[in-house]
Amino acid sequence: MLVGSVKTHRRSVVNRRDWISLTVSICCALISILYLGVGLWNLTAKNDGFNNLIWLVELVRGLIWISLAVSLLVQKSQWIKILISSWWVSFTLLISALHIEVLSRTHSIEIFDIFPWPVNILLLFCAFRNFIHLARKRAEDESLSEPLLEEKEEKNQTALCQASFLSKLSFSWINPLLSLGYLRPLALEDIPSISTEDESNLAYQKFANAWESLVREQSSSDRRNLVLRAITKVYFKENILIAVCAVLRTISVVALPLLLYAFVNYSNQEEENLQEGLVLLGYLILSKVVESLSQRHWYFASRRSGMRMRSALMVAVYQKQLKLSSLGRRRHSAGEIVNYIAVDAYRMGEFPWWFHSTWSLVLQLFMSIAVLLSVVGFGAIPGLVPLLICGLLNMPFAKIIQKCQSEFMIAQDERLRTTSEILNSMKIIKLQSWEEKFKSFIESQRGNEFKWLAKQQLLRPYGTVLYWISPTIVSSVVFLGCALFGSAPLNAGTIFTVLATLRSMAEPVRMLPEALSILIQVKVSSDRINNFLLDDELKNDEEMKISLQNSDRSVKVQAGNFSWDPEITSPTLRNVDLEIKRGQKIAVCGPVGAGKSSILYAMLGEIPKLSGTVHVFGSIAYVSQTSWIQSGTIRDNILYGKPMDADKYEKAIKACALDKDINSFDHGDLTEIGQRGLNMSGGQKQRIQLARAVYNDADIYLLDDPFSAVDAHTAAVLFNDCVMTALKKKTVILVTHQVEFLSEVDKILVMEGGKITQSGSYEELLMAGTAFEQLVNAHRDAITVLGSLNSESRGESQGLAVVGPEISNGSYPTKQNSEGEISVKGLPGGQLTQDEEKEIGDVGWKPFLDYVSVSKGSLHFSLSLLAQSAFVILQAASTYWMAFGIQIPSMTSSMLIGVYTGIAILSAVFSYFRSYFAAHLGLKASKAFFSGLTNAIFKAPMLFFDSTPVGRILTRASSDMSILDFDIPFAAIFVAAGVTEVIATIGIMAFITWQVLIVAILAMVAVNYIQEYYMSSARELIRINGTTKAPVMNYAAETSLGVVTIRAFNMVDRFFKNYLKLVDIDAALFFLSNAAMEWLVLRIETLQNLTLFTAAFFLLLLPKNQVTPGLVGLSLSYALSLTGTQIFASRWYCNLSNYLISVERIKQFMHIPAEPPATIEDNRPPSFWPPKGRIELQELKIRYRPNAPLVLKGISCTFQEGTRIGVVGRTGSGKTTLISALFRLVEPSSGKILIDGLDICSMGLKDLRMKLSIIPQEPTLFRGSIRSNLDPLNLYSDDEIWKVSQLTTLNIKRFQISTLSFFFLFFYLLFLCRLCKSVNLRQQSVACQTS
Repeated sequence: MLVGSVKTHRRSVVNRRDWISLTVSICCALISILYLGVGLWNLTAKNDGFNNLIWLVELVRGLIWISLAVSLLVQKSQWIKILISSWWVSFTLLISALHIEVLSRTHSIEIFDIFPWPVNILLLFCAFRNFIHLARKRAEDESLSEPLLEEKEEKNQTALCQASFLSKLSFSWINPLLSLGYLRPLALEDIPSISTEDESNLAYQKFANAWESLVREQSSSDRRNLVLRAITKVYFKENILIAVCAVLRTISVVALPLLLYAFVNYSNQEEENLQEGLVLLGYLILSKVVESLSQRHWYFASRRSGMRMRSALMVAVYQKQLKLSSLGRRRHSAGEIVNYIAVDAYRMGEFPWWFHSTWSLVLQLFMSIAVLLSVVGFGAIPGLVPLLICGLLNMPFAKIIQKCQSEFMIAQDERLRTTSEILNSMKIIKLQSWEEKFKSFIESQRGNEFKWLAKQQLLRPYGTVLYWISPTIVSSVVFLGCALFGSAPLNAGTIFTVLATLRSMAEPVRMLPEALSILIQVKVSSDRINNFLLDDELKNDEEMKISLQNSDRSVKVQAGNFSWDPEITSPTLRNVDLEIKRGQKIAVCGPVGAGKSSILYAMLGEIPKLSGTVHVFGSIAYVSQTSWIQSGTIRDNILYGKPMDADKYEKAIKACALDKDINSFDHGDLTEIGQRGLNMSGGQKQRIQLARAVYNDADIYLLDDPFSAVDAHTAAVLFNDCVMTALKKKTVILVTHQVEFLSEVDKILVMEGGKITQSGSYEELLMAGTAFEQLVNAHRDAITVLGSLNSESRGESQGLAVVGPEISNGSYPTKQNSEGEISVKGLPGGQLTQDEEKEIGDVGWKPFLDYVSVSKGSLHFSLSLLAQSAFVILQAASTYWMAFGIQIPSMTSSMLIGVYTGIAILSAVFSYFRSYFAAHLGLKASKAFFSGLTNAIFKAPMLFFDSTPVGRILTRASSDMSILDFDIPFAAIFVAAGVTEVIATIGIMAFITWQVLIVAILAMVAVNYIQEYYMSSARELIRINGTTKAPVMNYAAETSLGVVTIRAFNMVDRFFKNYLKLVDIDAALFFLSNAAMEWLVLRIETLQNLTLFTAAFFLLLLPKNQVTPGLVGLSLSYALSLTGTQIFASRWYCNLSNYLISVERIKQFMHIPAEPPATIEDNRPPSFWPPKGRIELQELKIRYRPNAPLVLKGISCTFQEGTRIGVVGRTGSGKTTLISALFRLVEPSSGKILIDGLDICSMGLKDLRMKLSIIPQEPTLFRGSIRSNLDPLNLYSDDEIWKVSQLTTLNIKRFQISTLSFFFLFFYLLFLCRLCKSVNLRQQSVACQTS
């Protein structure tokens, strides 16, 4: 099917090419018939017969055109195509040169020579199309002949560097990529790598060198603006060329009104001087060519320079976080570091473009004022007053908009922070049936955000009115000044030069406030990055790593004093003297908060050292207390960048008891681990982390309580097989609370209050008594108390629940069955976390129609289009009135200016309605899409959250939603505005010189073709870029969370290189997207400039007095704006197409299959249900997706009411799955679950979950007060909460938030949340029994 579709697409392209050739061939044949007919007529009808050879010339022309018609239909080898195409080009150029020569000499041209000229242009188009086709075919052949990937990468990488000057000037070096994108949708593999000079590593090295030199030069007290100064030092030279381009563009833009003035004066001359007119046309061509090329290369080069700055800063921030000390990490959270990369570095990347825009716009404004004064004289001075007022009005208006934007961003940040917290805690929210509460909380925050959004969007129409009414008021005052002071005649030249000049002044007046605002934001971002890069780094002298050599020692600490906060007088660790021999097994034990983990951090060099020395002999492997797992496969996490050694790999897996888990996964060790290891149980994550350390084959192993997340049996296996066997010859320092393993180690360190209070073997410490003996006795007492409680429970509850006799054959969950987070997507061969879905190819206008239909905004959109049409008509009417009115001798200046002002102001009113209706359309769409997305997310089943990274959901809720909020409604209206204004411009030009329609229509057809050709590639580049940006941020966030592990394994360089690759991939797409856009704009400008030149040329050829100077000025003033208007329309059309991708992405998530309803009105349980709490499982089978393996296989058992049931089993045996089934986080494949006789699958999820209570495996807290965490739904009184707090020995009044107490609070709050509910349920049960 794929091959067939490609063939069909290529066949359609070939057919389209054949139809074009056939059409041009028919035109050539008709012209040949015309010439042959004229030649035969001259031969037969005239008396002189053979004496006059004009007939022969016409016959030869006819034969030439016949040969051209035949050549268009010839399909031979590529060399014949090249020869024929060269003939077409040379023929067209020679004929055009001949006609220009005849025009310059005779000032006239025959009608038979005018008609073939457009066909000559079509021949030229066919020739260039053939050349493009041959180049594309050659590129494809070369790509097929490249056998090695490395060669292709090298070729792609050096494509821009090897391009010729003309190729760089015209952006033709990107043609192969655009050709490939036109033939088929682009994929990430098709994207060429970025050139060497643009690589992030080079950019970072340059920045780092400049930064270090500046830091050395500056004193520690004055280190402000170092980032900006380093950036300036590195990129100053390349920005000089950008400044030259900006100056050339500004000069060429300002020169256009003067050329218009000269053209109108030329049309006023009584004597015809075509040579002078052609010189003016030459100046016009030169000015437009310089403007086009300089602006395109200014934009491209400034964005390229900004991309290098952005890459340098992104890498600098990442490199800094790899060296950040513990004190620095406390000042900068993982989220803040990601913001430095995602927000601040990206904003710094925009700095060059906005900087050059700011000063060039100021220059353009002053030069335009100079032009106005030179043309109008003193009469222009009164016009500067309203210009100044309008400019000043822009400042407060921009501040109000900026204030709204700032408040919106604050509200959005708050909503996204809450959304992230909710998404990460979605399991507990669903277990407790809190969806409505948190959904309403999100909606209330969105309501605050929407308030500022609405205020900002509804203010924009006023800005539009100010933008359009400013030139009207200024021009009216200038015209009035001319009339009053008589400084310049109020003729066509003056009027249309003033209008053209004010048009060039409107851009600076509108853009400067925004530019200054952006530069202020850039300064804020540079300060944030500056402060981060100057923050405290890890000192190299915290520890001294020494190669193992022949030393018999592994670790030696002498008189060590360490503190997490150097400013606190009391150290975290005090007077540490420690010497560990090679191969020893050391256990570190003690109460919570004694400093056990801190002593490992001291050996790693992570905790600031106040005094003493630390010597580490050999390499280190570290297993953290909180498991840190990377997104990727199990194998990637275990190998951790080291080469694969199959034998060592198998031993590491078996030693860590992972073999059976891996065998149970469909993809084995290639099973993908979700974000933060979300599809692995806590025990599996810990064992993967342990296997990573074992495979690393280090000399010293630092294990921070690795058995806390596994059951007792697995812990024993890990201790014996891993610690004591696999690491038999290694030095192991084990922090543990499992007292039962202490008798096996060589030495035990007992810690209390940050000091090593005891040291020795198990027997020695028992004999010594004190702290260690108390620790062991406390462990035994806990077991004894637990046993007595179980005995009492059995006595009270009339025995254990009936489990054994009713279990069906094979119903025990085995280790081959994973628990609730099993790593299976469902269908065989599917991974849990799959690649993000994205549309492929051109989806047409469907996303925009979806946007309008979902928002129910068709009326607003239609009214906006009507207002835009009225605006364009009135704008044209106002200028036409000026052209018409100045030709009436009896017309007074006041009447002329007054009518013009009235029509122009009325058009500005319609511009207000256009923006007003567009703003309301956007607001309705924002409400509808946000509501749909939020409802879909909260109603999604739990498996959706297990298989979808949080970042993927947050992208929809943040950047995609922002595009819907701000960009799409106005982008749609801007496209409509651009199209209507282009049509109006061409219509006015054709009204004066109808011949321009021929070129204009051909140019419009060519523009449409080029635009679609570009969009085929640009659309996919934007889509791919949407999937490459998130990995950069996710990788930085992962690194921030696991930086201690990375440094311990000495993997800093590896992670740094991987990050460079991710940054380069993202930069390549940004770079190519900008290059493709400039490629498009340059070609559109060229085509529309042809229309402009044609209009100007025909105006020169018009006989004197046939067209009034007013109409000449009107035609040229519109013609000069044609290129800018077309670019405006094309840019916004492309932007809208890209923005609509966000509509696609949000709609994908609006159609997530929902979980069962919250309530079923026809089948609601009684209010007192469940009165007893008897649970029956009948042949219960659970699988997570259709065709997935069964997780629970036909369990049948009964839990009697009032009993306490312990569900035990090895890690991954299905314990959590069983609990998940009770809450219907996953629906049973077959079988039933009955609670007090009611089938839980027959009722709504809310009715079920509100009657059950759970303390989950992973504790969860939400931001807010203790009160809100205890009772999120606000169902209980303060007295009830106080009573429950006393039952749990938690005295909230006296609770002090410290490092230790916060740890307890974490678990206490969770228990209290559940206990509040359980107390209420018991009261209900008692009430039911009493009744």
